[in-house]
Amino acid sequence: MKMVKSLLLGSAAGFVAVAGAQAADLPVKAKPVEYVKVCSLYGAGFFYIPGTDTCIKLGGAVRVQAEFNAGAGGIPLGWGGNEAPQGFQTRANTNDINQRTRIYFSVDARQQTEYGTLRTYFRFGIQETTPSDPVTGAAYWDRAFIQFAGFTVGKTLSFFDGMSMSDFNYNNPRTMADTGPNGITVWAYTAQFGNGISATVSAEDPNGRGKSVTSAQLGTWGVGTLTSDAGLNAQTATNNGFLIPDVVGALRVDQAWGSAQVMGALHDASGAYYGTTTSGAQQFGHPGNQFGWAVGGALLINLPSFGATSNVNSQPNVDQFKVQGAYGKGAIAYTTNGIGAFSQYGNGQTVGLGWLSDGIFSSGSSVELTTSWSATAGYQHIWTPNWRTSVYGGYLNVSYDDTAAGFACSSTNFGTGISFKGSPVACDPDLHAWQAGTRTQWNPVSQLDVGVDVLYSKVQFADSGAVVALPAAGARPAGSYTIGDQDVWSVMFRVQRNFWP
Repeated sequence: MKMVKSLLLGSAAGFVAVAGAQAADLPVKAKPVEYVKVCSLYGAGFFYIPGTDTCIKLGGAVRVQAEFNAGAGGIPLGWGGNEAPQGFQTRANTNDINQRTRIYFSVDARQQTEYGTLRTYFRFGIQETTPSDPVTGAAYWDRAFIQFAGFTVGKTLSFFDGMSMSDFNYNNPRTMADTGPNGITVWAYTAQFGNGISATVSAEDPNGRGKSVTSAQLGTWGVGTLTSDAGLNAQTATNNGFLIPDVVGALRVDQAWGSAQVMGALHDASGAYYGTTTSGAQQFGHPGNQFGWAVGGALLINLPSFGATSNVNSQPNVDQFKVQGAYGKGAIAYTTNGIGAFSQYGNGQTVGLGWLSDGIFSSGSSVELTTSWSATAGYQHIWTPNWRTSVYGGYLNVSYDDTAAGFACSSTNFGTGISFKGSPVACDPDLHAWQAGTRTQWNPVSQLDVGVDVLYSKVQFADSGAVVALPAAGARPAGSYTIGDQDVWSVMFRVQRNFWP
C-alpha cells in the first residue's frame, strides 16, 4: 500500500509541475477591445470618441449643379455686380450656363458639463465654379463655432436671420437678407426662458454684411464698368473701417407648431473723408459718425395636415409656410442679400443701373441714410415621401431722400445740372425689385436630392427713360444707353448626396 500511495502522490506532483510550467508559457490575456459606442443623447449619427465622454458626428455632402442665366452659385445675371463675371449679358462676358461642383465635410462634437452642453462645430469644403475657378477650385469654410453655457462664439448664422428660405430653393434670391451661404462671425449670448422661448444679444462682424457709404463728389454715380460698387467709387470699409461691430438682438419662440422671431440691429454707416487731398476748404473734413438700424419679423408654420410625411432626413418632413420682413435705414444688407449693384444690359441700347448704398454724403454734409424694406414668403408641399414642391417670392424697395438723390444726380456721369425726381430728365436712384420662383425636388432614396429651381427676377428703376453715356464694357460698345427696367429667368439643376444622418 505504501508503494501505491507513493506512486499516486508522485504522479499528482508531476501533473502539478507540468501544469504549472505550461501555464507559465501561456500569453498574458489582452485587455478587452473598446469598440465605438453609439451616443443617443443628441440624435442620430453620434458616437462616443473612445475613452472619452464626448460624442461626435461626422458629416458631408457632394453637390453638382448647373445654372442657366445665373452665376456665383445661383445669383441671377446682373443682380450682384459682375457675378464672377456674369452681369454684363454680352457675348464676351456672359456664360449662358455655369456649373458648380462642391464637397462639404463637417464635424459636430458635444459633451455634457455642469453648465450644460459644450458643442464645437465646423464645416469646410472645396468647390469648382465656372468661370471664376474652373481649374484648381477654391477652398472655403462657412461654419466654425463653439457653444457653451448660453454663449455662441465663432462663424455661424446671424441671429438677425429669422427663417432662411434655403430649404425651399436652390437659387439665391436677393429680396431677403440671409447669411446662410457664407456665415458671419458672432459673439452672442442666448437666454432660455423655457417652453421654447429664448432671447439673444449678439455682437456680429460688420464686414460679413459690408458697408457702402458713397461720397457723391468723389463718385461717378453708376457708370464705369458696371461692376459691384464700381461707378460709386464708394467710401467702403476698405478706406473707412467700422467703428463698432453690428449689435443684433432677437426674441424667438420654437415649438411644435413652428417658430416666430422679432429682431433688430444697429449698423455703422459712417462716411470717410470729403476729399482725397490735403488742400482745399474741406481738407481732412468728414461727416459725423452715423449709425443705421434695421428691424424685422419672421414666422414659420408647420402644416402636417396638408401633405404626406417625408422620409428625407435632410429636409423638413411636413408642409411648411415661411415669411420674413425687414425694414432698415442705413442698413441695406439687413433687407437684401448683399450690397452689390444691379447692372444689367437689356435688348438694344437699354441698361438697368441701380445701387444699394447705406448712405450718401457730399462735401460738408452729413450722411443721408438710405431707406429699404423687403418681404419674402414661401410654401413647401410634400406630395409623397419622395416628392416635394415649393413656391417662393419676395419684394425689395430702396429709396433715397431728396437730398441724397440730389447728391447722386449731381455726380459726374449723370451730368451736372440734371434735375432729380423731376423734369426735364428724371434722375432718381430709387428702385424696387421682385422675384418669384418654384422648386421641385425628388428624393429617390434618403439623403439624395435631385431637383430643378426656376426663378423670375425683375428690377424696376424710378429713373427709367434717363439717358446715360457708357464706356465700352466687354463686347458692348460705348455710347448712349437708356435706363430701363430689366428682368431675367434663371434655372438651376442640382444633384446632392448627403452623408450626414
